Amino acid sequence: MRFMVLVPANKDSEAGTLPTEAELIEMNEFNQELINAGVMLSGEGLHPTSRGARIDFSSSKARVVDGPFTESKELIAGFWLVQAKSLEEVKERFKRAPFKEGYLEIRQVFSSEDFAPVIKTDAGRAVLEAEDEFRKLHNV
Repeated sequence: MRFMVLVPANKDSEAGTLPTEAELIEMNEFNQELINAGVMLSGEGLHPTSRGARIDFSSSKARVVDGPFTESKELIAGFWLVQAKSLEEVKERFKRAPFKEGYLEIRQVFSSEDFAPVIKTDAGRAVLEAEDEFRKLHNV
């Protein structure tokens, strides 16, 4: 199973404040633990929303809205993509993440097997096969 671990934004990440060297070293040590355990697929920090954009589909025409975005409780500052046997395993590993405040959100990533109950046609099966092929090709 794959899980996305989300790091919510805060005032420092939205201000573009970089972590200290000590914080980077501490995070690297944690990431190395995940790599050595064979669970880390990817992990990255994100630039602040002032350097991003949203595409709003709430009207009949897609509308681009440039950042920054004011509703920071809905913003993401970084993520890990990990592979684990269970949600419990991910919770145990990430309790050791080097954060002194805030929280992490853990969400399981859908796999093609999750969609099997709604697939009824060859076209639907082809979509799932294409997704599986993409994941194999890109090792995700």
